[in-house]
Amino acid sequence: MKAAHSVSDLVASGLLSPEAGAAVAGVAERYAVALTPYLLEKLAGAPAGDPLYAQYIPSPEEAYTAPSERADPIGDHAHAPVKGIVHRYPDRVLLKPLHACAVYCRFCFRREMVGPGGEALSPAELEAALDYVRAHPEVWEVVVTGGDPFLLSPRRLAEIVGALAAIGHVGVVRLHTRVPVADPARVTPELAAALKAEGLASWVAVHVNHAAELTQEARAALARLADAGIPLLSQTVLLKGINDDAAVLEALFRALVRNRVKPYYLHHPDLAPGTSHVRPSIAEGQALVKALRGRVSGLCQPTYVLDIPGGHGKAPAAPAWIAEDGTVEDFQGNRHRYEP
Repeated sequence: MKAAHSVSDLVASGLLSPEAGAAVAGVAERYAVALTPYLLEKLAGAPAGDPLYAQYIPSPEEAYTAPSERADPIGDHAHAPVKGIVHRYPDRVLLKPLHACAVYCRFCFRREMVGPGGEALSPAELEAALDYVRAHPEVWEVVVTGGDPFLLSPRRLAEIVGALAAIGHVGVVRLHTRVPVADPARVTPELAAALKAEGLASWVAVHVNHAAELTQEARAALARLADAGIPLLSQTVLLKGINDDAAVLEALFRALVRNRVKPYYLHHPDLAPGTSHVRPSIAEGQALVKALRGRVSGLCQPTYVLDIPGGHGKAPAAPAWIAEDGTVEDFQGNRHRYEP
């Protein structure tokens, strides 16, 4: 089975009817479409409301851009001193060696920047990006993202990780990826070995939004990384109609922890064009976070965050548990006086 890269491919695979394909043709022209053979197999026969289907199959609702939505919702461009680098926080940078992904999520905050033919850094551009890191001793952590860095070959990944390890002030490299749940066979022992270098702590942040994504194959891919000694984090986007339910999130976070992945961030969806139909309100997100407090342990609790539009960074969006009158709310909704 071949990967799907167009509406016609989705129609041929049976995931869209010809009529449904015609209805999203304009959406697919603007926002990239891609599903791996692995996901095509998993989605075969799935209904339109399936939690995986809704994440990857284009819908007509994406044609609407809300007034508040923007092409660069988190302000990457405002903090890009050289190509491939985003330096928003003093002690860390993003390094974006490529702009391609194995799959294209329908809610992606970089959906205007990634896709087939998306630029990868040339050798000279990558060296210039690394030179920027070398020249800034305050940079302690490098987040390798894109695009999806796990699309790079183990050799190229090892070269990047090795170059970062040679920079004395860099202590941590964090790689962000969707591949373990989108194309798990790609996570080979050779890829896992390529992520490690002496003197550098390597972490992997896996994007997972629903427990249904943690199939036997995905769990095995995560195990290959964890068994190689790589600490795993997760990033989850809160999505209306997909995971905006306390029981659904509970199942996801428990499954992640059971597979040695620490839930790290629960992202409020960014103001990416064409995504208003999957964006709940912050109040709805806060209510879900409150509901989770008594359902799962601290191991299963991510930080609920909002990326401030315009490039001002992330802010915790969690509900307040301590009121102005000094009372503290417990996980059952009862309030108690606290007197220090």
